[in-house]
Amino acid sequence: MAYKTQFDDGLELAQYHTNIDDYDDGKQTVLQSPGGKSVISEYGGMEVHQYGGGTRTISTGSSIPEDSSEKLPINSRKYEENSRSRLRRDLKTRQISMIAIGGALGTGLLINTGPSLAQSGPVSMIIGYTLVGVLCYAVMAALGEMASWLPIASGFTGFANRFVDPALGFAVGWNYWFKYIINTPNNLIASTLVIRFWFDKAGYEGPASNAALYVAAILVAVIAINLFGVGIFGEFEFVLSSLKVLIMLGLIFFMFILAVGGSSSISAPGFKYYVNPGAFAPFLASGGAGRFLGFWNVLSSAVFSFDGAELVGVTVGEAQNPRQAVPRAVKLTFFRIVFFYIVLVFLLGLNVPYNSPLLLSANSESGKTVSANASPFVVAANIAGVSLIPDIINGCLLIFTFSAANTDLYIATRSLYSLAVEGNAPSLFARTSDRGVPLYALGVCSSFSLIAFISVDVGSFETFRYFVSLVTIFGLLTWIAILLSHICFVRARRAQVVPDTALAYVSPFGINGSFCALAFAIIILIFNGFADFTSDPITGERFQWRKFIVHYIGVVIFCAMIAGYKIVVKTKVWSAQQADIFEGKQKIDDDEAEFLAAEAVRLRDSPESKWKKWYRATLGNFF
Repeated sequence: MAYKTQFDDGLELAQYHTNIDDYDDGKQTVLQSPGGKSVISEYGGMEVHQYGGGTRTISTGSSIPEDSSEKLPINSRKYEENSRSRLRRDLKTRQISMIAIGGALGTGLLINTGPSLAQSGPVSMIIGYTLVGVLCYAVMAALGEMASWLPIASGFTGFANRFVDPALGFAVGWNYWFKYIINTPNNLIASTLVIRFWFDKAGYEGPASNAALYVAAILVAVIAINLFGVGIFGEFEFVLSSLKVLIMLGLIFFMFILAVGGSSSISAPGFKYYVNPGAFAPFLASGGAGRFLGFWNVLSSAVFSFDGAELVGVTVGEAQNPRQAVPRAVKLTFFRIVFFYIVLVFLLGLNVPYNSPLLLSANSESGKTVSANASPFVVAANIAGVSLIPDIINGCLLIFTFSAANTDLYIATRSLYSLAVEGNAPSLFARTSDRGVPLYALGVCSSFSLIAFISVDVGSFETFRYFVSLVTIFGLLTWIAILLSHICFVRARRAQVVPDTALAYVSPFGINGSFCALAFAIIILIFNGFADFTSDPITGERFQWRKFIVHYIGVVIFCAMIAGYKIVVKTKVWSAQQADIFEGKQKIDDDEAEFLAAEAVRLRDSPESKWKKWYRATLGNFF
């Protein structure tokens, strides 16, 4: 496989190869575009596109030189970088690929599946997780199409700003930042509660069990990882995400062994729990209505579990070769969803009945703490009479929560940086160090993490989780913004005569798929708090107003930010002809060509080892 770049003047820059043995076999296709010649080349099995240069034609018939300062206005601001606000493209393709899956593997899968199983039943879980998995994949595909065309540092915040309305970019940027400055201390707290599991098990209450010590240690560690540059962060997350994958594979294997009777304590359960107590659990009502409500109850829980997959859109501004990394991460998302979520949820339903007293006890624990005691997979092990599993699951949870805290701080920092780049936050937060780290943004986000020290009072965790539930809905709002941006992006590139063949990746769902996914996401958003209108079995309240506020105030805040911004700044929705899909693209194309040239030299001087070739041909195709 080869890569070749050719400029409009006919001069070849270089010829690059991923396999040194076929160095003389280049391949190139040149298309004629409104902006001159567009080079579509192959590199490592992926098409790399250069589109633009020369002039681009607007629907009015006028032409704007690519190098001209006369651009379509975007909030009266250009998308430019300078030496003091430039991120470094140090994230490797393998790192982004693993970060993409690591972002969607967390405590939501290891713990939140328990309440879903108890309230909805195994088949409702499978259907619900499958539907939300398709929604997640549609979001990732939409994001992948935009990010592979224009991998700007501001990510999907910039896409909303450019393609839809600056007001939406403002709202989604602050929404995402707010979500992760809360999630960072929450995962720090979760980590300390996971550690406390072993102290509680041993009955130790000495100084070493002080939660503040572990909050401080983990906080210092994640700040240090983020401080030393995205390359260091990417390598840490590659290792941690790889461990997550191995944990999931081990858990799937363990649950499969239990399902086929591998435990000496009980016979193979098979599908007997689908018959008794049943495949569908009634929720809030009896009969068919209760079973439907049980299924509907799974959807919001599944959104929480899949939430975080979109963080690949935050990393594109620091990817070495985003037009290879992003499509790869998106394409593998579907297989990961099927393998890690659907298969694991299916096996959980085979091993644990939804009316198990042990499961109900674990669900009660999940409202107070994060530890092995709250995991339904520990329940499965206890039912099968397998010991030592609680300690193993707890160790896995510690890896998950540490990785989540590390990633959350990174996302919060880059979200604040993106807001500053877009002009929606003080420009100070766009300042970067020599390593490409937004130091002031990192400092502010790290200071919010000090909230985690409230974990010295473990009783406050339940109140804090209540607040976290408030901002969890922001994840669904982000998905909605991504889908809306993609719809506007497709309309814009069609209006500005950019064909599908000029893109490195095109969503398999197309614009109609994004419309359907958008409608589904909005329906989940609207009916997310349907259970709040029923009586609370514990307090007897006929209308659970506190939970209602938690479920819907996020939507009110999001809409208020959009309305307020439009009133103050007086922005408008961009038409398909006005949406800016070109600004800054030429610089990205040039950087890509420069990176690939250096990579070609590296591969020529240091041929790929047999181990790397084996990994790329086998596990590299999945992870």
